[in-house]
Amino acid sequence: MKTKKTIITYGTYDMLHVGHMRLLERAKALGDYLIVGVTDENYDRSRGKLNVVESTKKRVKSIEALDFVDKVIVETHKNQKAEDMVEYDVDIFAIGDDWVGAFDYLNEYTHVEYLARTEGISSTKLRKENFDTIQLGIVGLGRDTQAFIDEAAFVSNVKINRIYSPDFLAVKKYTKKSNVIKYGHDNYDDFLDTGIVAVYIDTELEAHYNLIKKAILAGKHVLCENPLALHKNELKELLSLAKEEKVLLLSALKTAFLPAFNQLLAELEDGIIGEVKEVRATRTSLFKEQDYPDSFMEQGATNILSSYPSLLVNKILGKSKDITFFDQGSEGYDVSNLIVSKHKGGAVGVSRVATGIKSEGTAVISGTKGYIHIPAPWWLTKKFYVRFEDKHKSQTFNYEFDGDGLRYMIAEFASLIQRGKRKSKMLTPSDMVGINRVLLEYNERKINENKKQKQKEKEA
Repeated sequence: MKTKKTIITYGTYDMLHVGHMRLLERAKALGDYLIVGVTDENYDRSRGKLNVVESTKKRVKSIEALDFVDKVIVETHKNQKAEDMVEYDVDIFAIGDDWVGAFDYLNEYTHVEYLARTEGISSTKLRKENFDTIQLGIVGLGRDTQAFIDEAAFVSNVKINRIYSPDFLAVKKYTKKSNVIKYGHDNYDDFLDTGIVAVYIDTELEAHYNLIKKAILAGKHVLCENPLALHKNELKELLSLAKEEKVLLLSALKTAFLPAFNQLLAELEDGIIGEVKEVRATRTSLFKEQDYPDSFMEQGATNILSSYPSLLVNKILGKSKDITFFDQGSEGYDVSNLIVSKHKGGAVGVSRVATGIKSEGTAVISGTKGYIHIPAPWWLTKKFYVRFEDKHKSQTFNYEFDGDGLRYMIAEFASLIQRGKRKSKMLTPSDMVGINRVLLEYNERKINENKKQKQKEKEA
């Protein structure tokens, strides 16, 4: 016969405050044993909570420190509540009364109790009171500029009202029609001297290095479209300079910050398909059909697109030992490239990128126990399938996201600045080096090949 009454509750518990503790105390008073589920970062982001300041680990520790809490678990998906209620033989599910009616369906598993919340205090209010607004300036008039501005509106404590471009007429035209951007600049030094604390850079690739370097030296945090630089010495210099100046430098690879992508990495780390032996990823786009200018195409498929498959390969297999390129192109730049990299334990990465050839944009991760298939477009990861020899064991993971995915990247950038952090666990400096190694090595080889060709022509 059961002798103790078990209570369970769930929450984010960001910046643990008196409102949280009073609610938890009320929950404990309903029974004898209190289980608290702390929502994981990926799950929070997948359901639209973008502005959580503290990490899952820190929030878990804060709840564990409360002497009236008996057990702490981490909530990772929407069906977990029902599963937990069965597993822990829960008598009462307690939740704040701002959720009245939302969890009535769980009465099938246990009794649902809605508890009064403490008025006048919330994590949202504390974030607004404790963190300054991040004044962020836009550098460039790229194709992602407007999408970035629109998505930033969903991230609290971020304000954008300035833009820079050397094209004065284009800046004037843009600010005139924009409801957000009020100030346009065609002088970069003046732009950096306006009180902004961070910049987002979306320009032609060749301009990234100089724009980033100037921003870092001006003490600004930088979020820049990848690649950060086109040459090895430049990337190392920028990362070293950012560390020296104590500012955040982050590649704007939105895939790295998507909830489903991070859940995928977590499942792989737990060994869901055994030891990973091969990662295959394709990223192609016919930019000519999208009216991109020739100057954009001339940057080459590897420079434009390889960062995406390199992200997947690097995050899963780690640093590459050897890279082989099978490029195609007749206009002085590559329109496609098949990139094969070797990694620790004999694992292989196979990346296909192209701007002149169209292929299915899928990814497959092969392991010793099974494989994972990410449907196209894999770099906008929402869903992935885990397949085994025994089809009955197969699983599907589905994490929908809002907008075009940029808001998750912006939220991480803002959160790091607010917390005084200079590295993202989702995309570390070593990750950025590994991801960019492919295109940097490719560019270096091309430079050496051109030098040898010129030398031969000179000797002839």
